[in-house]
Amino acid sequence: MGAPENTLAGHLDPARLDEWFDQRFEARMAEREAAHVPSLAIIATKGTLDWAYPPFILASTAGALGWDVSVFFTFYGLELLKKDLKLAISPLGNPSMPMKMPFGPQWLKDINWHVPNLVMAGVPGFEKVATGLMQQTVKNKGVASIDDLRSACLEAEAKLYACQMTVDLFGYSQDAFIPEIEGWIGAASFLSIAQKSDVNLFI
Repeated sequence: MGAPENTLAGHLDPARLDEWFDQRFEARMAEREAAHVPSLAIIATKGTLDWAYPPFILASTAGALGWDVSVFFTFYGLELLKKDLKLAISPLGNPSMPMKMPFGPQWLKDINWHVPNLVMAGVPGFEKVATGLMQQTVKNKGVASIDDLRSACLEAEAKLYACQMTVDLFGYSQDAFIPEIEGWIGAASFLSIAQKSDVNLFI
């Protein structure tokens, strides 16, 4: 039994054997990479109009590309899962957020209005006006609404998770949220999802 094996081993060229092994390994790795579905995990923590865009844009884009997407909405980010979205912006204390005028001639629209904090804090109803201007600017530019982006995420089969601890903390009723929520989970459950994801983002 040992003689034929010894004879075969004696005819094997170690260099050719190494080359065959390398080619085989690279082919297997290429097959594995081609079959791999990229995954994205996002933690959304903010519930203002401006901060609602990043998680939904990233999730809907990744979903459209065929990625496996999971988004965990916690604390103020939970507002983004409510049936009735009442999202506002607060330019106060945000120097990177100039006001835009959505009406009037183009030269007026092009101006970035840097309103002093003293004015924003002292004028009653300023945030409501700022929110209205932002909504109109978004509409004028043809940017999708938050409702549309959330629907796009669901159509792309992104999994939207709600933080159960936040629900309990703020005394929310689950009836106030959209029925498409994938699950009401805690941090430990989402961490196991994030651990297996290729990309993790905290927004």
